[in-house]
Amino acid sequence: MCSTGLPSVAAPAALTATMREAGVLASGVVSDVAVISDRPMLVSRIIRLAVSYRGAAADAPETLILKTPMPAFAKTLWRGGRHEVDFYRGLARLMPAGLVPGSYGGAWDEAALTWHLLLEDLTDTHQTATPWPMPPALLHAEGIVRALARLHAAWWDDPRLGVSIGSFTTADERAERARTFAGHYQRFADDMGDRLSADRRAVYERLMAATPRLAERHVSRRNLSILHGDAHVWNFLVPKASGRDDVRAFDFDQWRVGVPANDLAYMLALQLYPERRARIERPLLDIYHRTLAAEGVTGYDRTALDHDYRLAVLWHVAKPVWQWAIQIPPVIWWNNLERIFLAFDDLGCRELLD
Repeated sequence: MCSTGLPSVAAPAALTATMREAGVLASGVVSDVAVISDRPMLVSRIIRLAVSYRGAAADAPETLILKTPMPAFAKTLWRGGRHEVDFYRGLARLMPAGLVPGSYGGAWDEAALTWHLLLEDLTDTHQTATPWPMPPALLHAEGIVRALARLHAAWWDDPRLGVSIGSFTTADERAERARTFAGHYQRFADDMGDRLSADRRAVYERLMAATPRLAERHVSRRNLSILHGDAHVWNFLVPKASGRDDVRAFDFDQWRVGVPANDLAYMLALQLYPERRARIERPLLDIYHRTLAAEGVTGYDRTALDHDYRLAVLWHVAKPVWQWAIQIPPVIWWNNLERIFLAFDDLGCRELLD
């Protein structure tokens, strides 16, 4: 029997069809599905399933992760779910093994504005490094940054970028995004009142004015890759066994083609307070660059990474406004606002606006 309240995509007959399509179930059938755990996250629901089979099923997984949208965000953020389904159905299958969890299938329903993913269950071998919002120890942070560098290196200046994989933003799309941000910012500033200082308001005004010039780095279409798009450390799974460097990235609903340092700035400048960032930021950037080189990336020196990183920190000043606009809780965007402005000042990003 299937557990009460289980989504229809996890019913035995549906899972049998999915496992067959994935090539891991030849002649057997799924006989029973039970929920091991059901965790509500911010925008998605993560259900761990135990799966039983009848007949030959030697290659079929005994447990699975079912990812579905949380009801509060199902309608407003469903395109992110669709985007992640596209990632696992296409891009993930072209990547080197060991960078992301395996996928057994997924789909979206445009009429119902819903989606689901069935993913490899890594619960027994991997875990998040720490509970949010505690930063990881340096050893785990190093492993996460190496994994991010390997992910970026796998797609670095790949000729398929913007052709068959992802897309480059057009001038019209950039202009529309700038207009959207300007509207969000005005409402954000009005809502913040005196909680947003005159100095920070001036930074936003200068950032919006400089956007066409700053966007030239992306328009160059050099030293680009696939970005994770939400690359905080809690979107990486570290191995439970010591001595292994088998870190996996997950949650790809915001992936896109872009400047790789944007992921680094999101991970470090947006998420770390100054004392910790001052101690580990430079060493982690060094590790990232060394890993790129070890993975075969050429023509991108350490100075270029520093420039891209500072520019990415500047761009991320806008991130809390976007998060506020889609009703991400203040416990996230407010702390991001404070941290990113501290990094903005520490790294001298103001001069990039001149």
